[in-house]
Amino acid sequence: MSPVRPSSETTWKKALDLGELEEGRVKSVTLDGLTVCMTHWEGRYGALDDRCPHQGGPLGEGSIENGHLRCPWHGWDYCPLTGQPPDGGYDDGVATHPVQVRDDGIYVELPLRLERDRTVSDVVVETLANWDVRWVFGMVGHSNLNVAEAIRLQQEAGSMRYIGIRHEGAAAFACSAYGKLTGRSAACLAIAGPGATNLLTGLWDAHVDRSPVIALTGQVATQVLGTGNFQELDLKAAYGQVAAFAQPVLADSPHAELAGRAVKTAVLERTVSQLIFPDEVAGHASESPAGSPVGRVASLESPPPESELERAAAALREARRPVIIVGHGARFDMPRVIALAEELGAPVLTTFKAKGLISDHHPLGCGVLGRSGTPIASWFMNESDLLLVLGASFSNHTGITPKKRTIQIDRDPMALAKFHSVDMPIVGDLGVATAQLLDRVSGQRASIGQVDEVAARWSIWRKEKERRREDDRGRGINSAALFEALTRCVPRDAIMPVDVGNNTYSFGRYFECAEQAVLMSGYLGSIGFAFPAALGAWCATQEQGTPFSGRSVVSISGDGGFGQYPFELTTAVKYGMNLTHVLLHNGELGKISKEQRFGQWPVWETSLHNPDFSQYAELCGAKGVRIESLGNLEAGLNEGLEHEGPALVEVICDANLV
Repeated sequence: MSPVRPSSETTWKKALDLGELEEGRVKSVTLDGLTVCMTHWEGRYGALDDRCPHQGGPLGEGSIENGHLRCPWHGWDYCPLTGQPPDGGYDDGVATHPVQVRDDGIYVELPLRLERDRTVSDVVVETLANWDVRWVFGMVGHSNLNVAEAIRLQQEAGSMRYIGIRHEGAAAFACSAYGKLTGRSAACLAIAGPGATNLLTGLWDAHVDRSPVIALTGQVATQVLGTGNFQELDLKAAYGQVAAFAQPVLADSPHAELAGRAVKTAVLERTVSQLIFPDEVAGHASESPAGSPVGRVASLESPPPESELERAAAALREARRPVIIVGHGARFDMPRVIALAEELGAPVLTTFKAKGLISDHHPLGCGVLGRSGTPIASWFMNESDLLLVLGASFSNHTGITPKKRTIQIDRDPMALAKFHSVDMPIVGDLGVATAQLLDRVSGQRASIGQVDEVAARWSIWRKEKERRREDDRGRGINSAALFEALTRCVPRDAIMPVDVGNNTYSFGRYFECAEQAVLMSGYLGSIGFAFPAALGAWCATQEQGTPFSGRSVVSISGDGGFGQYPFELTTAVKYGMNLTHVLLHNGELGKISKEQRFGQWPVWETSLHNPDFSQYAELCGAKGVRIESLGNLEAGLNEGLEHEGPALVEVICDANLV
């Protein structure tokens, strides 16, 4: 159903030049938004509505056979001049428009303008904009056209911006990264069937990493639901547990309420919401007002119970070697966490997902704990007599020991003691809890202060990294050298999406964060995350007056990861995104090769056949830089980083020197 209708006033519009349409031919012509089928038959011209009245087939793509205009979809015939069926054989014909042949061309009398009704899609999309959904990533298609038009109008009004991607999976990853970075929802748009299912991997990434995302999916019309129609899937069932809120938008639904509930669920529960738009419902006329968040959201800054807070404070006051471990859940509370750490003189370790939440140059910053981490972090955990764990999930990748006395604070009660018991599990807002703990321990600590030990441990680790920088088997640049150069070259406040694989382990181990914000596919660990995530991160940098405004975006992946969504480089070019992607090219899935060797299997089917990625970047319209030796490593990195617009820096690396 189209919400567009012609006005009663008409005007004459030029449709064709003289001689443009040959005798016996037809052609679709769009004039100010209205498409007509122009015909030329027996020396006369006709102008018919372009849509066949039966299935909506485009008559301008048909042909004239035996004096009849034949619909290309189902073969029904009409007079090419009058639009009437032959011999009155059908109940309905095709509407026509008056035609004039003038000296300068063929003119058609058409409505002066097209008038558009407000639709269900308008109500929903306006509500999303009111709830601060600023970006939509997606692919416009036949079953989401009404939703797409509503998004276009919001973009025209300056309330929302749209990024058209090349694969729906990239749209979902971009939304997931945006949510991880900002705490706000972005939306992804897809058609019914395969478009909607293509979103699923990125949506699962958002769901397991607790990032708020809205999925807007088309659906077949309600009158054919359940009949096995083309591209029909039970989308609510297909999304299963990935969407905490999933609802078809039906004709009599409270449309603004559904949209508001979708955003509220996504943001407060930090998860995925799904709205499903049957094709004809999305275009239904609606005069309903849009919804807004006013009066719908309360403050979440709830303090922990007083007794539990005092017990934790007493433990911190008594500890000699307390250590703070922060996870991604502490991302928005770090100023208070660092203030508490400085009062206690407590080293701060991070999970891999939380890398960079405290600078590696802070006197108490110890880098990442666990498989992707530094020996500094593990040493301080092992030497501690009390762990204060904030916003971390105790994943086996991180390896937080259960053998130490532990205080764990989290907003989510299900995250507390998730894998093993802890001494003091406490529910509460992390920012409030750390501020109140600071008040209770200020000036009363028994801890020895470990700043000098942190500096000593960093000195040991940096000397080891210096030795590793010299490793060279003649098969490419080693990771220690590459990430040391990146540490020097990358802007100190860059946003850095990283992929999975050996490149990511090396990043966690060797790259020293200043004030960079790191994004990754944490629990899902999905290859291909980094570059679509860079698209989402770049969007955050376009928001004036936010902490991300104007910051650089530098993403990192291996050749395997970039190969998942390589055509999104054209998306970055299309929208003029100023971002740099550093691609570690080693010609194999190096992490999997290592796992095969570790498991006593032969290395099998992990090699990759790659192009010259720097040349590929140039073909896409981006800047391409290729680095093959240490001698031009830093110069090549800076060439890509200083380019205004999308750049890809391809670094030939040794897969085994990680």
